[in-house]
Amino acid sequence: MMAPFALVSAAAVVTLAILGIAFVLTAYRVITGPTLPDRILALDTLTGIAIGFIAVIAVKTRFALYIDIAIALSLVGFLATVAFARFVLSRRATGARPSPAGEEQAVTPAPGDTAGKAG
Repeated sequence: MMAPFALVSAAAVVTLAILGIAFVLTAYRVITGPTLPDRILALDTLTGIAIGFIAVIAVKTRFALYIDIAIALSLVGFLATVAFARFVLSRRATGARPSPAGEEQAVTPAPGDTAGKAG
């Protein structure tokens, strides 16, 4: 029979390996992303994975300060996600539209449109 600490240590190693694979796959989505909301969601997922790393290391090392760091990271990650979401919504409200390449471009007025001119 395994000692309890050895069992926790083995579970931590397996968990860190799984989190490492998830980190690599999510980083790929951040880089390739096709759209900006996909990248924002992937960054939020990376924050969750980082919190998981910190929590597993806290359990493995028995150092409780890491839990406080994970809580602070979760608060900052939540605020960053809300800020990015507001940014995406404000871009759509101003009339930006996606181009065929996935980048967003500003909408240009039609030749006879005088709505944007001062007069």
